[in-house]
Amino acid sequence: MKSIKIPETLRKLNEIFAKNGFEAYLVGGAVRDVLLGKKASDWDITTNARPEQMMKIFHRVIPTGIAHGTVTIHFMGSEIEATTFRSESGYSDGRHPDQVTFDATLEDDLSRRDFTMNAIAASLADGSIIDPFEGQKDIKSKIIRTVGNARDRFLEDGLRPIRAIRFSGQLNFEIEKETYETIKLTEVQEKIKSISMERFRDEFEKILRSEEPSSALHRMEDCGILKAFIPELADCRNCQQADMRGFHEFDVLDHNLYACDGAPRENQIVRLSALFHDIGKKDAKVIEKIEYPKGSGSFVEQIHFHGHEHYSSEKTKEILTRLKFPNAVISQVTHLIEQHMFFFEENWSDAAVRRFLVRVKPECVEDLFALRIADIYGMHRCKVDPMNDGVQKIFILRERIKKIQSKQTALSLKDLAVNGNDLIKAGIPAGKKLGFILNELFQCVLDDPEMNEKEKLLTVAGNIAAKNT
Repeated sequence: MKSIKIPETLRKLNEIFAKNGFEAYLVGGAVRDVLLGKKASDWDITTNARPEQMMKIFHRVIPTGIAHGTVTIHFMGSEIEATTFRSESGYSDGRHPDQVTFDATLEDDLSRRDFTMNAIAASLADGSIIDPFEGQKDIKSKIIRTVGNARDRFLEDGLRPIRAIRFSGQLNFEIEKETYETIKLTEVQEKIKSISMERFRDEFEKILRSEEPSSALHRMEDCGILKAFIPELADCRNCQQADMRGFHEFDVLDHNLYACDGAPRENQIVRLSALFHDIGKKDAKVIEKIEYPKGSGSFVEQIHFHGHEHYSSEKTKEILTRLKFPNAVISQVTHLIEQHMFFFEENWSDAAVRRFLVRVKPECVEDLFALRIADIYGMHRCKVDPMNDGVQKIFILRERIKKIQSKQTALSLKDLAVNGNDLIKAGIPAGKKLGFILNELFQCVLDDPEMNEKEKLLTVAGNIAAKNT
């Protein structure tokens, strides 16, 4: 392709650059995405105008990275990151250049970029393509290749190998063989380990948003990156769980990765939960020998993981805390993992369904159901049949929950017809005893919602207080 269509906003932006004697080019992911037939979401431009010059010719400019020649231009409702042509040298901190030079050409600027597919520019004047490193050829061949020597590029910034793997999963591209093997070099591995947890987490989250995260995560395992940053997950390799019952055909690691694939792509909470939901199985594994068939004198092995959800929840909390995830995300994910082994039977009473809601939390129910379906997908890595027994039970439980919620029954202490002040006025002193009585009243209402009336509950509270004096 010799040129691309430049959006109206960027054409008007270029008019201001050109009027002041400067050139400007669209670069990076935006050009790559357009060449792939996708809609570009972010616009990055490079220009021979220096930061101080851009701040003069545009009304609203934020000096977001002025030491490295970068400003953010607010223009026609868009935020456009603009960086002066630059060359770089020395990366002693494994991320930032020690020296930045602004007397560079466009080709100099493109030569410092990570991969050929990201080293393509398009003139804002006419959309003409500048592609000195044959990035278009690699895009067409679905190949990820570094600009220049792979070892040099990776030693400049330890995040680049992880970006290569992330792009391979996002775009369904192969990493060029020499580039891929370079990731495994000891010195490159050490450089990768030097990056901050926050930078790793950001790439990790992008991997989880890809169509099939297992693809990139398998490459991360093969390159040793998974072991370096999430050793608990890597250690699930070869933890076998298949037995004569046929529930599983994969080991715990692959099951977790495929369950992540089966979780809703737009729901990061469920994807994280699916990825880690069985991570504690290695600690809970027990092998039992049973006679099968009974009376035959022949024995087979059955594998059990009783209580693995507790181990998994604890390990996941450690992992997500280490990776600097927000506390709210950690809380939601670990809660789903803790609850993912629920067993619903159609003969559950309404009280049992209400207790399930209290335990799981109403706002988490749909995520828990999505996690269960992802778990089913991960067992055999095939589309989940709506007629699957586990899926049918989810449908039935969902309808039972809807009916209970429509009756507006008490599902938390705050829904009770009485509160602590009411009990104190009734003569029950504040303290542990009052909290115990409130909880007993709540259990009473879960069993029989019609008990949720003030006078009835005060009578029950009085009786409980009298028995525990």
